Amino acid sequence: MYDVIILGGGPAGLTVGLYTGRAKLKTVIFEANNIGGNAAWIDQLDNYPGFPQGISGPELMANFHQQAERFGVETRMEEIIKIETLPEGKKVTTNEGEYLARAVVITLGAKRRELQVPGEQEFKGSGVSYCATCDAAFFAECEVAIVGGGDSAVNEALFLSNIASRVYLIHRREGFRANQTAVDKMLANDKIELRLNKVVSRIEGDGIMKQVILQDVNTKSEEILEVEGLFVSVGLVAAAEFLEGVVDMEDGYIITDEDMRTSVEGIFAAGDIRVKRSRQVATAVGDGAQAGMAVTAYLKE
Repeated sequence: MYDVIILGGGPAGLTVGLYTGRAKLKTVIFEANNIGGNAAWIDQLDNYPGFPQGISGPELMANFHQQAERFGVETRMEEIIKIETLPEGKKVTTNEGEYLARAVVITLGAKRRELQVPGEQEFKGSGVSYCATCDAAFFAECEVAIVGGGDSAVNEALFLSNIASRVYLIHRREGFRANQTAVDKMLANDKIELRLNKVVSRIEGDGIMKQVILQDVNTKSEEILEVEGLFVSVGLVAAAEFLEGVVDMEDGYIITDEDMRTSVEGIFAAGDIRVKRSRQVATAVGDGAQAGMAVTAYLKE
């Protein structure tokens, strides 16, 4: 029996653990993929307070993890299958076992949205990737493309330009949602070539990806772009499919109050998994701090 089970080891989950660990609550974090979540794949974070020169995502998340562990928080690399409410507490079932807790905090975050085009599933891992920081090294001195127009896409295009021979950025519009500083850097980079008002209509190859077919959003004409890698960065979707029917949700995200309480007593949620306007490391940390204090107060009551 744990006092607190935290589902997800990203910035929000690690912050919850820091607060509950300091409160002497027996706490475990379950993470299926990598400690730090999406933040651990960010090459450089320049908008997290306290680091005037910026800091890499892996380094920042390693610091978060060490700080939580310092206060006795346990970490288990297991995949969550379901959550149940029992008379004796909350039961969490993973791919390796069953665990009981007095309270659960869901901090599973969000995952990269897929393009849903022909060839995407076929070439996933054989040219198609959803994480430039993870897979860029496989494409050294190759021509690659990235799809998207937000901060992640622009920053990953800049990162890829240090490794690939040429980077094509494919975006369905003329303008970018990314911050202007990053856009200006991209426009000044002669290794990045834009393909605006274009969408990927299909991905082709034989065993490994060889090319992407682009379609003009206005004329519907097609263009063949021969690249060895395609990085997809077109937004996020909540990583919460198994929670349907467990707590109240909206568009796949968990509804909470400002104390991060869900519709079920003893279940809290924080970070990118919940309904909110901004999804940043700093806002995830704020959510995690609030959830950590709220779950501590709940258990002490």
